[in-house]
Amino acid sequence: MTGLSIERMGHLGIVGCRGRMVSSEAALELRRAVMSLRDVPYIVLDLSEVITLEGGSLGMLVFLGRWAHAQHIEMRVFNPRKAVRERLDLMRSIQPLNPVSLGELMSLLAEENMDTAVAA
Repeated sequence: MTGLSIERMGHLGIVGCRGRMVSSEAALELRRAVMSLRDVPYIVLDLSEVITLEGGSLGMLVFLGRWAHAQHIEMRVFNPRKAVRERLDLMRSIQPLNPVSLGELMSLLAEENMDTAVAA
């Protein structure tokens, strides 16, 4: 993987992934990032800049989906490219990761901004 970013906005965590997610190191890096957000109820994996998703990383997504469910965290994916979406569709029967639309993501971000403004 060529890059990973973590953003925390109140009740929302966003993990941005870039490049090729094919190695076991990429899968472990993704696990560390997602599990660092264990205290938020909603995690979005931004896959818009992921070119390839294979093997261990797919398995890690299954694991993370189950982990998130057990932690009462809703984990969703945002904007995967066609090739990545096809790989995700293959694992849908094992552990579905529902996509979040741009509108839903914007609503979540707006809610977090409102919560932040009210708290200040």
